[in-house]
Amino acid sequence: MKKITLLAMTLALLALCVPMRGAALDFTNERLNYEIVYHWGLVWKHAGDASLSIKKTSNGYYSQLVGKTRSWADKVYPVRDTLKCTMNNKLQPLRYEKLTHEKSYYARDIVTFSYYYGSTSAKGVRIRPGKPNAEINLSAQCQAYDMVSVFYMLRSLDYSKLSTAKPVTTVIFSGKQKEYLTITYKGKENIKMRDGTKHDAYHIKFRFTQEGGKKSSDNLDAWMSTDAQRIPLLLVGKLPVGEVKCYYKN
Repeated sequence: MKKITLLAMTLALLALCVPMRGAALDFTNERLNYEIVYHWGLVWKHAGDASLSIKKTSNGYYSQLVGKTRSWADKVYPVRDTLKCTMNNKLQPLRYEKLTHEKSYYARDIVTFSYYYGSTSAKGVRIRPGKPNAEINLSAQCQAYDMVSVFYMLRSLDYSKLSTAKPVTTVIFSGKQKEYLTITYKGKENIKMRDGTKHDAYHIKFRFTQEGGKKSSDNLDAWMSTDAQRIPLLLVGKLPVGEVKCYYKN
């Protein structure tokens, strides 16, 4: 699974680039654990595990997302991926790093963020064994995020002010490119977790595009808890065959 008209996109960014935030959440020393389940027809297989953690630092926050396949899946396609993000006290990303180890493939991406009068710029570096480092400069006329910090932005949204008819658009920087993330609020739903428990959740859909509107990554669905912590309870992504579901577990 892959990780999301010019005039219309520009207007959307100007109108919606700064999402509506609610009260600031306290993310000090939090760790969320997930089970990654492969689903295809009648097949439900626990394929991997992931954890999203954050801790307070002297200058802001440090967050890390770690994912790995289970032993049976290692025999087919072993995965050991780590995403790291340093953020300031406003949960704005300062440095993002992605470490990829999937079977025989190794990669490291680093993005360093800077801000100037409401705009975001970044320098991305792609590191691949045996190849010269590739660098890219990225910019956006609004707040930009990476694939870790964006979840803390989502958890800070004031869902009572979101409209199902008006998507929110923001920008994601990676070591490779700039993507536009369109977030569509689908309303409140009651979902069933893998352990059989049911929870009220806010359903949101992610759509990733490049400049010009071309799809750049597979769409994702997420369900956030309706309590004060806004915990991501379930994430679902489509595969060529079947889908992957990430279930939060206590």
